[in-house]
Amino acid sequence: MTTAADDALIAILRENARASTAEIARRLGVSRTTVQSRIERLERRGVIIGYTLRLSEEHTGALIRAHVLLTILPKLIRQVEAGLRAIPAVRMLHSVSGNVDMIAEIEARSVGELDELADRIGALDGVERTSTSVILSTRIDR
Repeated sequence: MTTAADDALIAILRENARASTAEIARRLGVSRTTVQSRIERLERRGVIIGYTLRLSEEHTGALIRAHVLLTILPKLIRQVEAGLRAIPAVRMLHSVSGNVDMIAEIEARSVGELDELADRIGALDGVERTSTSVILSTRIDR
């Protein structure tokens, strides 16, 4: 479980994982040593498991992103997951409740590439049905 102070620190790191301890300390109103020790504690406890790269809209704006909703034969879920994991254009995969079993976020450089990718996903053994929605814009990205 995290404290309110930890949650505030995590929120800053989500905005910019490369923020300096001095900048974080200033924003939180604590010392740099406190920030560093909190980060180390969160890493040791497995709350923070890594840091990631966020690309600029200028770079990603050229990509076409979409959500692919998948209905999967229950006995083949692991096989479908492995097949999706092998496709680099699948950026994220969620297991969900409701009318579908999984939602994959994919990205492609063209509509044609996106179409081929959607067909490739739909052809995986165990995939019963797909529905693809192109992402027009991202309004919030934290």
